[in-house]
Amino acid sequence: MALLKQMVALALTDPLVILAPLAIFGLIVVAALLVRKLLFDALNGWAEKTDSHLGVLLTETVRGPMLAWAVILAAHLAVENSSIPPKYLKHLPAVLQAIGVWSLTLALSRLAGNAVRVYGGAVAGVRAVTSLTQKVVQVGVFSVVLVWLLKVVFDINLTPILTTLGVGGIAVALALQDTLSNLFAGFYVSVSGLVHVGDYIKLGSGEEGYVADITWRCTTMRTMGNNLVVIPNNKLGQTIFTNFHLPESRMGISIFMNVAMDSDIDRVEVILLEEAVAAAGIVPGVLADPVPNVRFQPGPGDWSLGFQVNVQIAGYADHFLAQSELRKRLFKRLMREGVIMPYPTRTVILEQTPRP
Repeated sequence: MALLKQMVALALTDPLVILAPLAIFGLIVVAALLVRKLLFDALNGWAEKTDSHLGVLLTETVRGPMLAWAVILAAHLAVENSSIPPKYLKHLPAVLQAIGVWSLTLALSRLAGNAVRVYGGAVAGVRAVTSLTQKVVQVGVFSVVLVWLLKVVFDINLTPILTTLGVGGIAVALALQDTLSNLFAGFYVSVSGLVHVGDYIKLGSGEEGYVADITWRCTTMRTMGNNLVVIPNNKLGQTIFTNFHLPESRMGISIFMNVAMDSDIDRVEVILLEEAVAAAGIVPGVLADPVPNVRFQPGPGDWSLGFQVNVQIAGYADHFLAQSELRKRLFKRLMREGVIMPYPTRTVILEQTPRP
């Protein structure tokens, strides 16, 4: 408070002592922001021409830290060209150093996280990167860079800080048991390789959809109806679920057709197989390899003969259209061939008991 009063008194006595550095500070900040805009425009233009992610990556990385660097540069030049007594500026170097350390650490952390997000999914054989993976990389780089700057650059003894964090960490762990449970469950889900972003999964409780993201707290799924299902990570780690994309996205579907009891079994099998093979090149999602097959399954029933037509489709999302189109094609073909598909029938036998 006393220092502030002295600064006010100095400003009232000689306003130029304060106004001149402020003017220099403002001009440099404005110039730095202008350079920042021109640099970002050039990077974005270059990225559009070359179809490269590097321009976007650098822009997102230094957008915030460049403001801090502009402030540091402006403050340094303003102080160097001012006549303010040094006693009023004794805390300024420490403040600028703190801002510099924070901004540099933040920039490197963002660079690592953005690089993982942008280039991680582009590597052949690697699935899309989750938010949890990106955050883990950012926190790891942030911690390493911050420790290195404090220890090597500023020669700060970190032992008391680490001791305090260790003791405080126990209390935090006890208070955030549910949060930490979801966090480590998210690590398990991501590292296990059993679930990836973009996979279609169905939980034992009935919820199903495409995995949209895995965060530190929950996993989100987008349903076929374009709704979002939120699942706590610890629940996903404990539940039974089916992943329709593993070990591969290709899957088999079956269609059952019933014909009259007096139908020629071999002829019906040939008809169904021919139509299934022909549909492989026409119906979207239906694969020609492996070749479709027909089985006499479940066979003779109460009122008809049952046949099972098995085909392979490219992915789970194709099974709705594939089943519908195959049923229509098989039904029309059987009708053209004169194969009868009877209604369910029951024979009721009435027995009369003679009266005594």
